[in-house]
Amino acid sequence: QVQLVESGGGLVQAGGSLRLSCAASGRTFSTYAMGWFRQAPGKEREFVGAISWSGDTTYYADSVKGRFTISRDNAKNTVYLQMNNLKPEDTAVYYCAADKTWRRLLSAHEREYDYWGQGTQVTVSS
Repeated sequence: QVQLVESGGGLVQAGGSLRLSCAASGRTFSTYAMGWFRQAPGKEREFVGAISWSGDTTYYADSVKGRFTISRDNAKNTVYLQMNNLKPEDTAVYYCAADKTWRRLLSAHEREYDYWGQGTQVTVSS
């Protein structure tokens, strides 16, 4: 079992930056791929990006590619989402999730993630 806790959300102006953190409990964190998802008001939850267990491979949604970067520190059981050049359309609740199944490719499908955090609100003002 893994428990995930996100932090770092807040209010930022368009063009600004935020770094979200996702702290995980449990000794198996370093074996899991991790994903970030977001849900805007009135919309379905959508994939943002993912990182392999080793940190060597990342995968991003087109909407954030070039602006967002995912990294992880397995020694600290933490995964990060660095968000730059934020836009009002990035406003959402951001969730981190853990995929305990080894896959050849990182998944963008939330049904393939086994553990979820409670989410952190990111609001980007124009």
